[in-house]
Amino acid sequence: MENPKFSRVTDKDFSKTLRRRVNQYFKDNNISKKGNANMVVKTIVMSSLFFGPLILLSTGFVTSTWLLFTCYIICGFGMSGIGMGVMHDALHGSYSKHRIVNKLLGYTFNLIGANAEIWKIQHNVLHHSYTNIDHADDDINTPFFLRFSPNGEHHKSQKFQHIYIWFFYAISTLFWITAKDFVRLKRYKDMGLLNKKNEYEKGLVEMTAWKLFYYSYALILPLIMVPLPWYIIALGFLCMHLVTGLMVSIVFQIAHIMPETDFPLPDEDGMMKNEWYRHQLATTSNFAPNSKLLFWLIGGLNYQVEHHVLPDVCHVHYKNLTGIVKQTAHEFNMPYHVKKSMFHAIKDHTKMLKLLGNNQTVSVT
Repeated sequence: MENPKFSRVTDKDFSKTLRRRVNQYFKDNNISKKGNANMVVKTIVMSSLFFGPLILLSTGFVTSTWLLFTCYIICGFGMSGIGMGVMHDALHGSYSKHRIVNKLLGYTFNLIGANAEIWKIQHNVLHHSYTNIDHADDDINTPFFLRFSPNGEHHKSQKFQHIYIWFFYAISTLFWITAKDFVRLKRYKDMGLLNKKNEYEKGLVEMTAWKLFYYSYALILPLIMVPLPWYIIALGFLCMHLVTGLMVSIVFQIAHIMPETDFPLPDEDGMMKNEWYRHQLATTSNFAPNSKLLFWLIGGLNYQVEHHVLPDVCHVHYKNLTGIVKQTAHEFNMPYHVKKSMFHAIKDHTKMLKLLGNNQTVSVT
């Protein structure tokens, strides 16, 4: 399937107006679109939350079960913080104006077991370009027992997906770093997205090396150094990923798999009805915009609308830009979706999964 193309005729004035107003905001305040000192602090804090407890686990300092689980759970919060609050901006090129800084910080993703190059294809290229479009957005390409789009094939096994989805969300990062990256590497090669000479072979070797390194310091070293049964340590490692998996999956999915978001399809010529900016606004939702703590913990990803229309802007600025985006959207009769709290967003996401799993009517444009 060829990737769909967006209309270049409609809504051009919206994108020009939005960009002009956003650029004027940064000019008036004499600040950069990229990260600031707050990003540096967050990078240090999240890295410390992840690597600090692992250092304790790797030096024989931890000798009790409760302390081991505490360390691994803290690591889980640190891992999700690195992923959503550091790596995410770096791989979008919005952390720093210096490409080398973005590249180096993007490799924190490799350090925590995933793969930066695969993420850039899956997230930056496929998800951001073709949000909520079946077969194009890799975030809604699911196995047969899950259905994230009303355009996806329905199976009876999906009836209770709104109940068992939380288990799969919880184990998602463990599956991701162990198998999913390898599956995607092969699939992206077959899709022609890895077309440089020996790019697949080189990527496979590098990916394997990074993952072995991750498992060595995050699991093998604690197994050697901590004087507790191996299964206790393995359970602690699992708990770390359960925390990370739930946090990351919930944050990303409640931004798009919602009753009010659109799941548009291209026409027979592969053309989308809307221009790209309108498409992003129609397929994305904010949540908990007044929560400063949540904003800090999840890298501003409760402002997903701002992130999707301004992916080159660091997340530290989203709160100050939301008024501009919302006002401009209303002026041009564009949708602007937002849930007042994370609880309400999760509730509606669960409702949407139930509707999809039972093949009930969902509004599709």
